[in-house]
Amino acid sequence: MKKQQQAFIDSGKMLKGGLHCHTTRSDGKGDPADVIRLYHENGYDFLAITDHRNYNYTNFAPDVPLTIIPGMEYNNTIANGKGFRCFHTVCIGPAKEDGNGYEQDQRFDAGKARDQYEYQAYLDEFHANGNLTIYCHPQWSSTPASYFCEQKGNFAMEIWNSGVVMSRDMDNDAAYWDEILGQGKVIYGVATDDGHSMNQHCHGWVMVNAENNINAILAALKDGKFYSSCGPEIYNFYVEDDKAIVECSAAATVRLQSDMHPNLCVRSADGTLTRAEFSLLSKKGEPYYDYVRATVIDSDGKKAWTNPIFLD
Repeated sequence: MKKQQQAFIDSGKMLKGGLHCHTTRSDGKGDPADVIRLYHENGYDFLAITDHRNYNYTNFAPDVPLTIIPGMEYNNTIANGKGFRCFHTVCIGPAKEDGNGYEQDQRFDAGKARDQYEYQAYLDEFHANGNLTIYCHPQWSSTPASYFCEQKGNFAMEIWNSGVVMSRDMDNDAAYWDEILGQGKVIYGVATDDGHSMNQHCHGWVMVNAENNINAILAALKDGKFYSSCGPEIYNFYVEDDKAIVECSAAATVRLQSDMHPNLCVRSADGTLTRAEFSLLSKKGEPYYDYVRATVIDSDGKKAWTNPIFLD
């Protein structure tokens, strides 16, 4: 029986999208119109402008045919003596007429929750107002999985964050994702920019199997019908006859990953690998994985990540 990751079922042209960026509406350096134009010039089909605690619906460059996903980024700092720990959440939602409870330019006070259990009240409010939520940059936030894995309702977590990668060399390869997936929790992985300066934009994105409108994009994201990338393309990821198969653009390495398992790797010395096949059976010939996901790495070290396939 074939089990295919949702992004690649009946896929046509996939949409390239940005889910986390900042402008001068909060602490970003770029004017909103300039940021929108930059994303359009880099081939993006949709973008969420997620300034800190400042909700947005507006396309500030109305001449640019880019779908704007409503949203914002919410933040909560946790008092922790010496050092730093926080929860940041990207909220993205539908248009007002389709059930979004927030207003254009609505501003929010920073959170005051002391831990993930208190913070849940904020997530519940975002969800009640029709928004999907993404857990942001766990490494930069100094929040290992045990500090946020009990949060309810996040459809995704950031597995790549360009701004943090460029400024801190953190949040660059799915930190803590497998620890959560290994608990049997379904949470998808997104690559984002979180760009503040203009040079931090357009380095990480999602490729979504959806029609180009807000509701279709949100539904596809919620259902995991996407993959994430900083460069490579993924054309298919499926399990069949006790094997996992990845089809992709030219790669140097394809990794198969899962909690409680060392990575399996297929490599190409000349970076021309376009198909990788992995056995999912133990040495005794028995089923060996609860879920699998794949990472594609090209000759320049740029990565793309599938979402997981659960095998139960």
